[in-house]
Amino acid sequence: MDRRTLIAATGGLMASALIANTSDASEAMIIRYEAMPSRYTAARNVSVWLPADYGKSNRRYPVLYMHDGQNIFGASHAYGGQSWRVDLAMEARQRAVAGSDAIVVGIWNTSTRRQDFSPAGVEAAMDDKLRARTAAEHEGPALSDDYLRFLVEELKPMIDRDYRTKPGKASTFIMGSSMGGLISLYGICEYPKVFGGAGCLSTHWTLLSAAESYSKPDLETPAMIQAFATYLKRKLPKAGQNKIWMDHGTINLDSFYQPYQLAMDQVFQDLGWQQGKDFESRVYEGADHNEASWRARLHDPLTFLMG
Repeated sequence: MDRRTLIAATGGLMASALIANTSDASEAMIIRYEAMPSRYTAARNVSVWLPADYGKSNRRYPVLYMHDGQNIFGASHAYGGQSWRVDLAMEARQRAVAGSDAIVVGIWNTSTRRQDFSPAGVEAAMDDKLRARTAAEHEGPALSDDYLRFLVEELKPMIDRDYRTKPGKASTFIMGSSMGGLISLYGICEYPKVFGGAGCLSTHWTLLSAAESYSKPDLETPAMIQAFATYLKRKLPKAGQNKIWMDHGTINLDSFYQPYQLAMDQVFQDLGWQQGKDFESRVYEGADHNEASWRARLHDPLTFLMG
């Protein structure tokens, strides 16, 4: 796909970069849109990874939307110089089973990341004290509803218009880690007819990151668990219609997630979700809260969600 083909394929919205994938002998490409405008949220970069055979076939592809998009492909923009290398995971899937790859859309974050990813419906379910503390730490109230409107009403229609996608729910997925895991869960709860599956790695159930919360883990745990449980009991999609993957490690920040995850697992089961079928909840012993750990286990959620 040359630059003229690219401009035609993107409906005239100029992509500022057409980057060959950095994995050995790959013909995959990453197309980057700089400062994509939105009516709902701040302008942000978006990267679109196209499989190696995209320019040679007439196939239509599932689409995986991923948060923290600067961290998922190469290392040059990734946090700490470490990336998920989702491109390599997708190429490995394609080598193992022909036709199992997908288009990957990386949505870069902005300075309001914590507000964008904090689930507004969960904040609404908090008591006044916890809601005020959450807003203070995030430097404002949740902006997640507007962020999801950007994704669902602006970005996804553009991707479906300009690329050969399978636009239906069964072929549309959302994934992220930490607070990106939270917004993925929130996204599938708010838009269960848009997203067929959500991958929530190292889901940041605590929402808060103040040192006091970690030195005294019971300080906010019951109230936060109650807020998440209240929201999920109201908004979790009906069992059998979607798939959700949740996991965490056991080192550093991930070591605080177990009581939250166990409580949420029970909510899922009480609502009729079946582990291993509708949802998966995994613990990875020795895994940390970083891109290297997420990269090491990425094939598991991809396989569960996308087959």
